[in-house]
Amino acid sequence: MRDNIVTMFQIADAQGHGSIWVILCIGFLFGAIIAYSRLDKFEKMAGFLLFEDTLAIRMAMTTVALSSIGFYFLVVNGYATFDAKPVLLGGLVIGAILFGIGLVIFGKCPSAFFVSVSEGRIDAFVGVLGGMVGGAVFTYLYPSLKNFMGPNYGKIQITDFIPESALLVTLFFAMILLVIAYSLPTLDYKDSADEQ
Repeated sequence: MRDNIVTMFQIADAQGHGSIWVILCIGFLFGAIIAYSRLDKFEKMAGFLLFEDTLAIRMAMTTVALSSIGFYFLVVNGYATFDAKPVLLGGLVIGAILFGIGLVIFGKCPSAFFVSVSEGRIDAFVGVLGGMVGGAVFTYLYPSLKNFMGPNYGKIQITDFIPESALLVTLFFAMILLVIAYSLPTLDYKDSADEQ
């Protein structure tokens, strides 16, 4: 078991994504922010889904806005690469429905599962196992599921239509997200478990 874990880290380290220790530190920091903001708690997601708590959506918009700007500069300067996935409309719709069902049942986003597992939450552990099994089943069945994914529209990006304005597009969408995030009212959902 220990050898398998060591091999996993060696493979990740050899792929040229940067220091494995830096990656781990970023992951720990991300987990600490989620735990501090309580986004791994059911009541935060319940409040978000009931339109009575805006923390999750404000944090999501801020994260996407700031990370998109940072990622743009990493790509432009050769520190990162990415490969856009093809737009498969049927797959997007099915995936969105499954994601929404999982979000409602477990009351948390996938990124918060591991924080909840580290706190000893059995429901989150079941969710992690389910995600891993689901991913393995999907990978195994993918050749026969291709027909359900819908037409392939290719790797569409906005910057394909205006390639000389990639920075402006990135900044424009980041600013829209930030303006919306900080224009939303600050709502904090409290349920009976919070008040006890």
